[in-house]
Amino acid sequence: MDKPKSIAILRTGGTIEKTYNESDGTLANQRSVLEIMLASLVLHGVVLDQVPMMNVDSLEMSESDHERIVQLAGVYAGSHDGIVITHGTDRLQQTGELLVTRLGEMPRVPIVLTGAMRPYELRTTDALQNLTEALLAVQIVSPGIYVAMHNTVLRFPGVVKDHERMTFRRAPHLRP
Repeated sequence: MDKPKSIAILRTGGTIEKTYNESDGTLANQRSVLEIMLASLVLHGVVLDQVPMMNVDSLEMSESDHERIVQLAGVYAGSHDGIVITHGTDRLQQTGELLVTRLGEMPRVPIVLTGAMRPYELRTTDALQNLTEALLAVQIVSPGIYVAMHNTVLRFPGVVKDHERMTFRRAPHLRP
């Protein structure tokens, strides 16, 4: 039998983990819902190590937060078969580009960023789909830095958020 793949999930917050605050009627990063999402998935042949780093909206991330994500991704890349980073979509491209700058375009293992445009707690959400796609992508793509969302896997550098279509795409100047 094949050895299970070891995947580290670096949790940074973002919309994917926003929850409803009943006292003021807002969505905020209060508690993690990743455990609930993962419990609904069948993940044979995978061992997950969750690494709670922070639980913030990516617009609130500082440069040192981005550097810390990159540093920990590098550490876990040395001991795992792949890395998934849950991240807010507004600053995801900055983290992806910084990962390429610091770790290179060909790190030892695949590193896949994902997030959501709508929180998991909403009736219509892309959170579970995107998490599932990232967990599959990290097992089948070659080493590199990627974003997996909305039935698409894109490789950094040159990935940008498309605010009109509410997804990610290749930067226009990098299209083949």
